[in-house]
Amino acid sequence: MRVIAGSRKGHRIEAPAGLSTRPTSDRVRENVFNLVQSWVEEAVVLDLFAGSGAMGIEALSRGAGRAVFVESDALACRAIEHNLDKLRLTGAEVACRNVVRFVAADTRAYDLVFCDPPYAEYEALEPTLARYAPKLLTGDGLLVLETAAKTEPQLPLEQRTSRRYGAARITLFHR
Repeated sequence: MRVIAGSRKGHRIEAPAGLSTRPTSDRVRENVFNLVQSWVEEAVVLDLFAGSGAMGIEALSRGAGRAVFVESDALACRAIEHNLDKLRLTGAEVACRNVVRFVAADTRAYDLVFCDPPYAEYEALEPTLARYAPKLLTGDGLLVLETAAKTEPQLPLEQRTSRRYGAARITLFHR
């Protein structure tokens, strides 16, 4: 995987080995950032189920002010920290903890939230997202949710668009 655009364009991003994470493909990431580019500059970003950190790293490369990466897998957390160090990106925080516990306790609001849970876990996670996603967003914040293509997420937010890219669906929600 590579950073697609911005100050770190072309630099490689390492993903943790194994099957515990499913990195968002470069093609999907590029399309997502085409959709959200007006939210990125100076944004405070939250990357939930961060995996390799590719979404948050892409946002920082494109001018986001800060990014918080939340991931429960210790190997993935180390990969995120390695990628941030290697790319010399500042303004980042890595929270190596359970995502549900994090969103339940976090009191900050974010301009842009990326959420890419394991596809098989989304149905069980949706009620929790419905409860906490609105409080995670600033007044004009945006949630970018990646699910399996067949899943049509329902959250108490305004849906801006929903697009399929192969096995993935990207749904944008606005407060």
